Amino acid sequence: MAGFPQVCFIKNTVKSPNIIVGDYTYYDDPDDSENFERNVLYHFPFIGDKLIIGKFCVTARGVKFLMNGANHKLSGASTYPFQIFGNGWEKVMPNSGDLPYKSDTVIGNDVWIGFEALIMPGVKIGNGAIVSSRSVVVSDVPAYTIVGGNPAKPIKQRFEPDAVLALESLAWWDWPVDKITQHLELIVSGDIEALRHCAAMSNNSFKPKPLRGSA
Repeated sequence: MAGFPQVCFIKNTVKSPNIIVGDYTYYDDPDDSENFERNVLYHFPFIGDKLIIGKFCVTARGVKFLMNGANHKLSGASTYPFQIFGNGWEKVMPNSGDLPYKSDTVIGNDVWIGFEALIMPGVKIGNGAIVSSRSVVVSDVPAYTIVGGNPAKPIKQRFEPDAVLALESLAWWDWPVDKITQHLELIVSGDIEALRHCAAMSNNSFKPKPLRGSA
């Protein structure tokens, strides 16, 4: 990003097909902003779990996602992964059902994940949520909720329940970029009723500009 070399849109840099990132979501790291993928830990292809991040999310420096590949078998006397060293030890290779598995990790839209936060496997973070710096998120985070600590606990709700429902219904992050630009002042304000009203008014009148080269 011109003038801000520590900021990079993640979607443009990831190579793994199991990391899915929405438009405008960025990673902020003055050391290596183009290498977000290094922060997705124990993401082994043979396990198949996905990291899914929505649009317009902010991931601060040092944010890490721990994936299901970090898990070890828990039912035995030892959790040591003997099988990975071969030489006869592969005979105790666990079955897939022996390892804890907590599904995909899914981050909603317009989520802000603070400095050095750690997201554990299978966590779901709702739209508009905020994760405080150095939090360890071990359970799902509701939409528009601020969480913090280790383990992360709710600190406050950003809006009243009816406002959250309105924002989820509006889903401004899915609007065409021209429409977002048109209503940008309201998107960054706290006047949700005005945003809802303007969005409703524009539904009938808004026509996105044609792409260059299109008919």
